[in-house]
Amino acid sequence: MRKSKVNNAVGPQVRASKPKTNGLYAVISIACIIAGVQVATQYFAHAFQYQESLGSNLLGVYPPWSIFVWAGDWNASYPDSFIRAGGAGMVVTAIGLIIVAIMKVISSNSSKPNEYLHGSARWANKEDIQAAGLLPRDQKMLGKSSGKTAPTQSGVYVGAWQDEKGKIHYLRHNGPEHVLTYAPTRSGKGVGLVIPTLLSWPNSAFVTDLKGELWALTAGWRKQHANNKVLRFEPASSDCGVCWNPLDEIRLETENEVGDVQNLVTLIVDPDGKGINTHWQKTSFSLLVGVILHALYKAKNEGTRATLPTIDAMLSDPEHDTGELWMEMITYSHYDGINHPTVGPAARDQMDRPEEEAGSVLSTVKTYLSLYRDPVVARAVSKSEFKIKDLMHSDNPVSLYVVTQPNDKERLKPLVRILVNMVVRLLADGMEFENGRPVANYKHRLLMMLDEFPSLGKLEILQESLAFVAGYGIKCYLICQDINQLKSRENGYGHDESITSNCHVQNAYPPNRIETAEHLSRLTGQTTVVKEQVTTSGKRTAAFQGNVSKTTQEVQRPLLTADECLRMPAPQKSADGDIEEAGDMVVYVAGYPAIYGKQPLYFQDPIFLKRASISAPSKSDVLHRVSDPEEAIKL
Repeated sequence: MRKSKVNNAVGPQVRASKPKTNGLYAVISIACIIAGVQVATQYFAHAFQYQESLGSNLLGVYPPWSIFVWAGDWNASYPDSFIRAGGAGMVVTAIGLIIVAIMKVISSNSSKPNEYLHGSARWANKEDIQAAGLLPRDQKMLGKSSGKTAPTQSGVYVGAWQDEKGKIHYLRHNGPEHVLTYAPTRSGKGVGLVIPTLLSWPNSAFVTDLKGELWALTAGWRKQHANNKVLRFEPASSDCGVCWNPLDEIRLETENEVGDVQNLVTLIVDPDGKGINTHWQKTSFSLLVGVILHALYKAKNEGTRATLPTIDAMLSDPEHDTGELWMEMITYSHYDGINHPTVGPAARDQMDRPEEEAGSVLSTVKTYLSLYRDPVVARAVSKSEFKIKDLMHSDNPVSLYVVTQPNDKERLKPLVRILVNMVVRLLADGMEFENGRPVANYKHRLLMMLDEFPSLGKLEILQESLAFVAGYGIKCYLICQDINQLKSRENGYGHDESITSNCHVQNAYPPNRIETAEHLSRLTGQTTVVKEQVTTSGKRTAAFQGNVSKTTQEVQRPLLTADECLRMPAPQKSADGDIEEAGDMVVYVAGYPAIYGKQPLYFQDPIFLKRASISAPSKSDVLHRVSDPEEAIKL
């Protein structure tokens, strides 16, 4: 029994069917037989001088099968003529078959390099990019019987690609999957990826905006032409734009209230995302949860507003001893005439601690709330002129720009972490199903454009939620400087991070770190190169060499080595540091060959340039008008 050949091919480019050489030899052999019959026909016709009885033919060329028709009619009368014609045809056929046999022997004895022996990585072509969804598909790719028309291109910008004719095509991804970008500082990621995306994305957006540049260049178009409500939240500025109170997002008097407060306090006592590990963090966590719940219920009952600054004021009130606060928390009727089961025990734990320990716990809590003693920040968090739910459930799409100036970036990090955390938790809190499929329970998709997101510290909720928030209409566009920043044990997500695992698209500008270059090289894959080696022998002064031999060998190499990755052409800059010419980049889409692309530049596109020239609003939109009770701003 003949044993079938083992199928060890991997990848569509390897599995693609190829014409077999045996099939080619069969075709040539049949052609030789037909040629022999044609020669026999023409030989017989020539012997009879193309008489009219053979059939009318002005050119004297007859179909190959005519010899068999004539043989049936006249073989008995002219046997010698048919024998000679048949002999001529057989000679031609025999010569052709001998040539085919020689070709077969030569082919069998010739070396055949395996182009996929060590790997099959290659750069993507247009069909690959279209299949990956980064370019509009041609009608022929959709199928004539599908009834579909080729869609126009939409979605976020992940790069550009230059075809064989030199034409630049923008690469855009509109699926629910997330995007991760590696781009060093001042490499052009803003002008190439972020700004074009914000000048074309029609739905809601959450944008971390360092220096307010994105607000200045994109808010005008988003408000006037994308029909967005544009919100500017700059907590360290006297003109903060809109105010937002994190405590207003607590779902009070529901079964979620304790969990919401605990999630909030986790971010307050762990401002860097390193985990709650010390004794003082754990005791501060327990106390602060009780204090915040007490403040929320007391404000509700008294018609005031609880804020983080007022909570700090409660703990630092010089006119009242903190013991009075603990006693109030134990005896206060929070609802239905009873004390809250979480508030009272938190105060009792504090009262039962030794005086020195209790003082240290209280001091630690005050340290975590010190940011809100800044009157500018306190004003920014004194009320809520928008709610997190508005981002996806408002009548109009909402674009929220969180602006932090470089000198305030570090101290505002705890507040920004709270905002990002609540966006994920509150907007991905429920899913409905109909006919076996999930049903969108939101009005607008949300793009989370997080530039330099590792600088916010480790946000465990962000890492965990990437696996499921796409189903809730949230698309994350994450940007970091390099792989080291992402995998840092101190400030990042560690070597076991799952950010890269949950990002369907990864793109990269020329890196500065060898670790990032090695990561990109591994992503690109291994390819096989056929190396030819020529050996000669004989006297060097002779007219002809004595012997020349050629050998071929399959060699493995990365399609993009780490060195080549580091030396990818970077954008060309002027003497002032302004980008004048785009550099190269690579784009990876899971399941498809890597794309060697070009960096797009918005200021070289007249459409983008026109959109960016629209002035940003002088004032931020406000979604909810809120009064300012004196109790809410008392410090």
